[in-house]
Amino acid sequence: MKIHNKLFLVFFSFSFLLVGALVLLIQWSIGKGVIDYVNSKDIEALKPLVTQLEKEYKKQDSWQYLRGHHKRFGDILFLHLQGEFSVSKLPGRADRPPRELLDRDFPPGGMERDGHFMERNGRPVENNRPPEGQESFALFDRHKNLIAGYHDENTEYNILPINANDVDVGWLMVPKQKQITDGYELDLIDQLQSYLWVIAFITLMLVTLITFPLARHIADPIKKIILGMHKLTQGDYQQSIAINRKDELGELSRDFNELALTLHENEDARKRWFANISHELRTPVAILRGELEAMLDGVRPINEKYIDSANDEVKHLQNLIDDLDQLTSADIGGMHYRKQTVNISTWFESEVDKYTGYLAAANIALVIDNNKSDANIFADTTRLCQLFDNLVNNSIKYSAASIVKISVEIDSVITGSIVRIKVEDNGVGVEEQHLHHLFEYLYRVENSRNRKMGGAGLGLSICAHIVTAHQGSIKAIASDLGGLGIIIELPLQK
Repeated sequence: MKIHNKLFLVFFSFSFLLVGALVLLIQWSIGKGVIDYVNSKDIEALKPLVTQLEKEYKKQDSWQYLRGHHKRFGDILFLHLQGEFSVSKLPGRADRPPRELLDRDFPPGGMERDGHFMERNGRPVENNRPPEGQESFALFDRHKNLIAGYHDENTEYNILPINANDVDVGWLMVPKQKQITDGYELDLIDQLQSYLWVIAFITLMLVTLITFPLARHIADPIKKIILGMHKLTQGDYQQSIAINRKDELGELSRDFNELALTLHENEDARKRWFANISHELRTPVAILRGELEAMLDGVRPINEKYIDSANDEVKHLQNLIDDLDQLTSADIGGMHYRKQTVNISTWFESEVDKYTGYLAAANIALVIDNNKSDANIFADTTRLCQLFDNLVNNSIKYSAASIVKISVEIDSVITGSIVRIKVEDNGVGVEEQHLHHLFEYLYRVENSRNRKMGGAGLGLSICAHIVTAHQGSIKAIASDLGGLGIIIELPLQK
């Protein structure tokens, strides 16, 4: 099943269950509310009856007039409740009290709460239950003895106090309405329920109209990303996904585009790597083979000059192989480091004479700007020598400079504190578009590949590996002196 169909089913199913639950809850609350309303109307309708019962009590200051006289009690009910729709016409209630009660008078002595009339000697005389399906009223005195009517323990009642001279002298018990079986209240409930189901149907239709486009809105970017990933697996890295969104899918599309760009750049670097390796290996081998064949064919005499020329090519090939071996070792973690605490300022002081001699031999002046402070780093001095040897040799071979400046400064503003080392020259420099490629394997600025000037292009790559192994960073910039500048940042030891 497609993802947008799954999303639609999830949204629709949840909405369907939610709407159904709300409809049932509202129906229940409407039914309960109508029943409560009917019961409250019953209580209002019974207030004149309560007033009449209070008058009956006050005549003799007792319930003797009504005690056991159910016909009298029934007549009072009928006179005060006739015409009251919510009471006299409710289900289970007759237009007047049952004739079995109205036509029957019982001797004084009352009725117990279980519904049995008792003689004075305690022998049960008669069960005074109304006909099947009928409910009746009950009148109790202040001692909770039944005076007249019928009371069922299993029935829930509305209790209305009867007050005489600010004292509760009795209670009128009226059965609560539990359900609506006829009347306008039932019609009202049925009509409201019909409206609710219509509203629920319309709501579900709106949910359908909204959730289906919403599911497609969510699923379409995912489909594009899936298609793009499929193309990536086929080796097509020159692609991008245009999803103009500011949510997680938009972030995912941007990350996908970055991934595709990175893979494309890595693929180009891999191709360039193989092309450069083959060129760098083929050139000295071809020259060496040509010189040896010339000597074997007698074109060139076998003497020290030509043997030395062939030996130079072997050395060049050996240096290239050594550099490649170092880079491979760095990539797989094979370059070993013996780190210790080193004061970089003091270390530079000990190496100044060596670099001064190197540069002086090439008619280049060395300028040192050394911040002689406690700039301790955790480093391998052998690898540091290799790092700066490569940088200085790079300036000698390729910069055509007359000045090389090495400066050391501490930057304590940056969190953690670092030491920043700059190696700059005033040579020909490097165009800006080449700066971020200088540390790639076998990358050379000039396209002519002049072996005397271009070199193999591995020195700066080795420098980058050494700096990274010291948890630092290295980058190339345009120097203020006019040539190339290399900035190295190493963390200070805490």
